[in-house]
Amino acid sequence: MHRLLQGDVGSGKTVVALSALLVAVQGGYQGAFMAPTEVLAEQHYLTSRRLLEGLSVASEATLVGERPVRVELLTNRTGAADRRRIVAGLDAGEVDVVVGTHALIYGEVEFTRLGLAVIDEQHRFGVEQRALLKGMGEEPDVLVMTATPIPRTAAMLVYGDLDKSELREMPPGRTPVTTSVIGPSPLERTSAYERLRDEVAAGRQAYVVCPLVEGSPRTEAKAATEELERLGDEELAGLRLGLLHGQLPARDKEHVMDAFRAGELDVLVATTVIEVGVDVPNATVMIVEDADRFGLSQLHQLRGRIGRGGGESWCFVFADPSTPEAEARMEALAASTDGFLLAERDLEIRGAGEVFGERQAGFSDLKLGRIPRDESIVLEARAVAEQILDDDPALSDHAQLREEVEDMLGEAVEFLFKS
Repeated sequence: MHRLLQGDVGSGKTVVALSALLVAVQGGYQGAFMAPTEVLAEQHYLTSRRLLEGLSVASEATLVGERPVRVELLTNRTGAADRRRIVAGLDAGEVDVVVGTHALIYGEVEFTRLGLAVIDEQHRFGVEQRALLKGMGEEPDVLVMTATPIPRTAAMLVYGDLDKSELREMPPGRTPVTTSVIGPSPLERTSAYERLRDEVAAGRQAYVVCPLVEGSPRTEAKAATEELERLGDEELAGLRLGLLHGQLPARDKEHVMDAFRAGELDVLVATTVIEVGVDVPNATVMIVEDADRFGLSQLHQLRGRIGRGGGESWCFVFADPSTPEAEARMEALAASTDGFLLAERDLEIRGAGEVFGERQAGFSDLKLGRIPRDESIVLEARAVAEQILDDDPALSDHAQLREEVEDMLGEAVEFLFKS
């Protein structure tokens, strides 16, 4: 399996992933569940522990009897002693499911028998990182999950690298978010902040997402701190503000998020660290500064932080787009809250990326294969290619075609023909 599961936040992707992981465990394999941030990895770990509590698996050590399904968390925050214990458990086949971040694909982690790799929010991982996880173990099945595929992923669906499943239903209690693109006009921006203040006065909460800063995480953290100070002196004076960015120590991150969830903060000023893994139903307003510098899928994910409490919610994207592509992204975001439609629009705007390379957007490396222009032709070619491979998996009877594939894929071709 190499499958994409697409569904909005809260639609049930995690439950599907855990069901698949349990099938792997029941068959005598191990499972890996990889998330892009420590916040999200910890959330998945706690959810997994809660949902899998009380379940048992046959014990190979005693040949008879059962033992509890063992789930572990492995991130860069994991202490040295716990890391050694978890790595030893994976190597001995005693850990059934490990949840973690990039720490799962680097360093000393080795699986006894990896059967399924689940990658959540796959657009946050690079092509090379996804390939590393897929290459661990003996050709494990791979399930990638996202709310909005990046253009490369959408292209892969057409070209045959991924199968696709969809969870189309809107999660219970979710309402569409009213999205407005706000230009450089001071009057319009003042109106957005007035809406935020009105909602806070009514007992609600809000997010302000800082401008995207080019440079190091430390530079981004400094910019977020300066934005917090500016807002506290100007538009949001008198409100209870909190700050969240990637450079904060883990304990400080937890303290800020706990305070925001508890309603002790009115507004969370944050970087894109809140893009995934943050769920506060009482938040009804989001303001995104310099939104035209963000990708469409990232903006959709950010907007997904609000509209979770069943009431009306508003997302104000401050933008002054300087290119036709940036203007098209803003128009698309304001026109739809459907992640499926936004993925298709993003593909049209940005291009499909390389099919045989690592670039995730831009023009395709195929002379024929511009999506959506040539989609019908590509789909027909895919069907013919699948039929050829079903009849002749090693291309033994298609010498010239095999030679072309070998020239294009190089060393990877042996793995392809073996699988």
